[in-house]
Amino acid sequence: MKNRREFLIKSALGISGLALAPTWLNAAPSIIKSYNKQNSTINGVKIGCITYSFRSMPDQSLEANIQYIKDAGISAVEMMGEPVEYFVGMPTPTFDRRRGFQLGWKQRSGESLTAEEQAEWTELRKEIDAYGQVVADWRSKVDIKKFEQPKKMFKDAGIEVYAFKPNAFGANNTDAEVAYGMKAARILGASHVTLEHPSDDAQTLRLGKLADANKMKVGYHGHEQQTFTFWDTAIAQSKSNGLNFDIGHYVAAGHTDAMDLITKQNNRIWSMHIKDRQTPENGKGNLAWGNGDTPLPEALRLMRDKKYKFPATIELEYDVPEGSDAVKEVQKCMEYCRKALA
Repeated sequence: MKNRREFLIKSALGISGLALAPTWLNAAPSIIKSYNKQNSTINGVKIGCITYSFRSMPDQSLEANIQYIKDAGISAVEMMGEPVEYFVGMPTPTFDRRRGFQLGWKQRSGESLTAEEQAEWTELRKEIDAYGQVVADWRSKVDIKKFEQPKKMFKDAGIEVYAFKPNAFGANNTDAEVAYGMKAARILGASHVTLEHPSDDAQTLRLGKLADANKMKVGYHGHEQQTFTFWDTAIAQSKSNGLNFDIGHYVAAGHTDAMDLITKQNNRIWSMHIKDRQTPENGKGNLAWGNGDTPLPEALRLMRDKKYKFPATIELEYDVPEGSDAVKEVQKCMEYCRKALA
């Protein structure tokens, strides 16, 4: 049996190319059967990733993102909006989007901006608002059938798009923009769209009604503001409203009942972000998987054992080590899931 196993491994590596095989493959003969096949469903649990995980990669085009997903061994995805929208013709911004993200995140996280940063942020906000009007105008005129081409590209690559996250669902976005985002998601094959929870009951009611009308679900994402009852109002407002639960942020908020929440809300969790964060007592760090306090193996096994249908979405947020890149790290996260579900 030992000789036969070694022969199968060597044969598989010979066919696919030893230089192209990830290093962990040598220690994982159980996955030889699926190696080089686009399938990240493990024992009934669909493992996907959000393309935000690849934000540090140099090329952010749709074609590059599809290749990143494939290289990471992922067959299902929560797709950020920009790569797809740019591909079908959305105007590109002229301002520094990355700088805008940095300053906006710093402000939202409660950190004080310096006087220089505040002045920079004020000017950036003006550019961002003006760009928003340009995008809204483009969305009102674009032929929604253009999303058929990205749909085909994902299908040809063996990738399922289960969620779509364009920046089209805010309070300042028109009903037409919201409908556009939901129609695009449906063409791509997504079962739901995702957005940060607006902490605004009127907005979740509005989005729920628009989702009902457009036959689309809405998954609300949370960070450390998540609580056991965080989504209750939105869920009561519409059958289309549900959770885009983040178990890592939930643990970093100090909660110890993540398994109970998953069990209670499993029928309204449209997708769940997975990462390994520490508890407040340990510093709330976002760490390489297996080094934090988040019960990832337990959550994945609960999904397996209870046959929950929502996907678990890898979200790479820890610092990429020197000499590695985001694709390699998502690949490591995928293997962590595979071992947890073996």
